[in-house]
Amino acid sequence: MTKQKLVVIGAGMASGRMLENLTEGAPDAWDVTLFNAEPRGNYNRIMLSPVLSGEKSYAEIVTHDAAWYEDKGVTCRFGERVIAIDRAAKTVTGEQGTVAYDKLVIASGSNPFMIPLPGHDLDGVIAYRDLEDTNRMIDIAGNPEAKVVVIGGGLLGLEAAAGLRLRGVDVTVVHIAGHLMERQLDEAAGYLLRRALVDKGITIKCGANSKEILGENGKVKALLLDDGTELPCDLLVMAVGIRPNTALAKESGLAVGRGIHVDDQMVTSDADILAVGECVEHDGAIFGLVAPLYDQATVAAKTLMGQGASFVQKELSTKLKVTGCDLFSAGDFVDGEGREDIVFRDPARGVYKRLVIESNRVIGAVFYGDTTDSSWFFGLIRDKTDISEMRETLIFGPNMQGASVDPMQAVAALPADTEICGCNGVCKGRIVEAIEAGATTLAEVRAQTKASGSCGTCTGLVEQVMAVTLGDAFQMPAAASICGCTDLTHEDVRRLIKSQELKSQDAVWQQLSWKTPNGCHVCRPAINYYLLADWPLEYRDDPQSRFVNERNHANIQKDGTYSVVPRMWGGITTANELRAIADAADKYNVPTVKVTGGQRIDLLGVRKEDLPAIWYDLNQAGMVSGHAYSKGLRTVKTCVGKDHCRFGTQDSTGLGIKLEKLLWGSWTPHKVKLGVSGCPRNCAEATCKDVGIVCVDSGYEVSVAGAAGMDVRETELLGKVATEAEAIELTTAFIQLYRENAKYLDRGYKWVAKVGLDWVKEQVVDDLENRAALIARFELSQSIYRKDPWAEHAVQADKYQPLADLTLEAAE
Repeated sequence: MTKQKLVVIGAGMASGRMLENLTEGAPDAWDVTLFNAEPRGNYNRIMLSPVLSGEKSYAEIVTHDAAWYEDKGVTCRFGERVIAIDRAAKTVTGEQGTVAYDKLVIASGSNPFMIPLPGHDLDGVIAYRDLEDTNRMIDIAGNPEAKVVVIGGGLLGLEAAAGLRLRGVDVTVVHIAGHLMERQLDEAAGYLLRRALVDKGITIKCGANSKEILGENGKVKALLLDDGTELPCDLLVMAVGIRPNTALAKESGLAVGRGIHVDDQMVTSDADILAVGECVEHDGAIFGLVAPLYDQATVAAKTLMGQGASFVQKELSTKLKVTGCDLFSAGDFVDGEGREDIVFRDPARGVYKRLVIESNRVIGAVFYGDTTDSSWFFGLIRDKTDISEMRETLIFGPNMQGASVDPMQAVAALPADTEICGCNGVCKGRIVEAIEAGATTLAEVRAQTKASGSCGTCTGLVEQVMAVTLGDAFQMPAAASICGCTDLTHEDVRRLIKSQELKSQDAVWQQLSWKTPNGCHVCRPAINYYLLADWPLEYRDDPQSRFVNERNHANIQKDGTYSVVPRMWGGITTANELRAIADAADKYNVPTVKVTGGQRIDLLGVRKEDLPAIWYDLNQAGMVSGHAYSKGLRTVKTCVGKDHCRFGTQDSTGLGIKLEKLLWGSWTPHKVKLGVSGCPRNCAEATCKDVGIVCVDSGYEVSVAGAAGMDVRETELLGKVATEAEAIELTTAFIQLYRENAKYLDRGYKWVAKVGLDWVKEQVVDDLENRAALIARFELSQSIYRKDPWAEHAVQADKYQPLADLTLEAAE
C-alpha cells in the first residue's frame, strides 16, 4: 500500500497530540514530515512555569522525544523554518529544501505580542513563550542582585513573576488595568490575589502605563512609566498576550481572519490543508488554552483518517497553577440587567466566592482562597443546571446539598467525553479505557493517559473516576495527604484523633486546621469512619459522609437502579426465605436474580423508589441487610463441613454462621470477606479471603490477608488453635486491630503488608491481654452498630423518593 505524504508545520502541543492520534489510528497510512522552527520536538508548553520556578525540569515536560518520532517513522526537520507553501504544486519549502504533500497540517501556533514601546528591541527584552525565554529568566536568577520587570498582570505574567520570585529574583509586575487578571477575576478577587502576591515578595503596580523601555549600551536598564517612575531592571518580560501565527497561511492565499479559518473538521479554505492549535479561528473564536487545542487535534486526526468528527467549542475555566494562590474563574461574571450575585467573604481566612446567577442558572463563578468545589460549580455552569432548589445553600458547595448531589454519583453520571484533565485534554472515557485495559493505580492511569500528569489539579477528579470505575478494587494512593482539604495523611489523622481525643467532625476541622469548612467528599467518609471506630459511644455516625451505596443500603448499578442482597447467615437459607425473595422479585419486577460469589442471592435492577418497600418485605420474612455494599463484613462463605462431607473435619457451616452473626454490622476500613473450609480441600476458598479458616483434624488454621479481586493473594497463617472458640477470638481480635489501625479504603491485605504479619501476630496471638482488650472494644462497638439498617429506614419511604433523575445530570 502506497503511503500518502503528510507534512506538518509546527511541533507544538496540538500537532503532537494529532500525530499521536494519527499514528495510533492509522500507523501505516502516512509518510510524515514534521517541520519545527524550534530546535526540538514537542514539550508541554504550559508546564514552562514549573520549569521556571524550579519545580520541574525540561526533561520532565517533554511529551514526544526523538525516540518517539523515530519509532513512529516521522521525518523531523527541527530548527528549520518553513519559507513558503505552494498550494498549486502541493509543496512546502523549508530553509533546507522542498517536500511534497498530499495533505498539509498547519500548526504554527502563535506569536507573543510585543508592545511597540520605544526600546522594545533592546537586549534583555523578552517574551514568555518558549524554552529559550524560560532559560533566559532562569539565567538571570543566577545573579542575586538582578531585578526583573514583568509587563502584564494576566495569567502568564503572574506565573512568570511567581516563578522568578521562587528563584529569589526581585520582580515587579506592571499592569495597566485597575486589578490583576481583569479578564478572569472581578475586582474583589483581584485585590485578594494582589495582596497574596505582595505577601510573597512580588511588587505589584496596577493602573500603571508603560511609556518607554530605557537602555544602556544596547541593553535594557529600566522601564519608564508615564507618571515618571523608573523601574530599574536587568531583564524585562513582556507577557501581554499572543497573536495567531498566520503569516504562512496568508502568503499562500488561505482564508485568514484573526486566525486561519477552519471548519468543524479543521479543514481550511483549501480542502487539502488542515490547521490546528492557536493559529486557527473557528466560528469567530481563537484559542489559547490547551483543552480546545487537543480537541482540535483529535478531530484533525480523524479527518485525515476519513472518520467523522466535529470540533465543538466548550465552556472553559481557569485555575492559577504556579503562584500558590487558590484561584478559580469560569463563565461570565460581568454585571448586567437581570443578573444577581451571591457573594461569600471570609477576610480572616482570605476566602472570597462569587456566583453570578441569571434565570436560576449559574453563569459565572469566581473563587479565591478555597477552590475545593470549583469543578462542581463549573459543571453547573457548563450544564446550565437549574439551581432554584438549592439556592439558599448553593454558595457552600455540594456538601450542603445532601444526597441529591452526591459527588461520586455525579462523577458516575458524567458522559464519556467530559474533560477531566485540562492540561492534557484527557476525557473521562479515555481514563475508563485505561482502567479497563488494566490500569489500577493513579500512576498507571497517568502513564497511559497523561491525566493529572501536568499541573496535578485534576488528580482528585481522576481518582474519583477510578473509584466509580473500579469500585471496591480502587485503592487510595499511599503516603499522600487525604485530599486537598489538609496536608495530613490518613495515618496522621488517625493518630491525632486518638491522641487529641477528637470526637466530632467539627473538632477535626478546627483542631487539625482543615483548609475547608466541612471537608469534602474524599475526606469526610474517612473522618466519619475514624471517629466511629475510635469513639463508638461518643460519636454519632453521619450518613451524609457516606458513599451513595452505604446511604441507600443497596448497590447502585450503572443504569441507576440498585441491587439488594439479603443476609443468609453462613450461606444457609430456608424455603421460607427463598419464597420471600421470589415474592419480592415478582412484586417489584426485579429483572435479574443472581447467586453471588459469596453464596448469597442478589436482586438486581431494583428501582430506587422501591427500595424501602422491598426492604420492608424482606424484613417481614426475617431477613436483614446483607451489607453487600458497605465497608464492613460482607459474607462468610462456608462449605458443608463434617455434617455432610465425607472429608469434613469440623462444623465449618456452624462456625461460619457464628462468625457472621458476631461480626455483621461492624464498620471496617474496607469490605471484609471471610471463608471457612471444613477440610484442606478448601471448598469455601478460605485461602483467598481477608480472614480464612481451614478446619483440620487437630483444630483450626486461621489465616489472614488474602485477596481475589484486582490482586490475587493467598492468605498468611496467623495461628493454629485447637478450639472453635479460639478461632473466633483470633478472628475478632484481628478484625478489631484492622479497624483501629488501617487507613480508610485500605484492604486488609494491603494493611498487613504495611504493618507486617509479625506485628499483627504480636498483637493478637502472642499478647493474650491485648487480644482480650481488642475483643472487648469490638464488642463495645457492636453494641452500637450491630443493627439492621433496612429496619430503621424501611419505615421512612417518603425520604427515598427521587428528587431528580441524576443519571441525566452531568456535573463535574
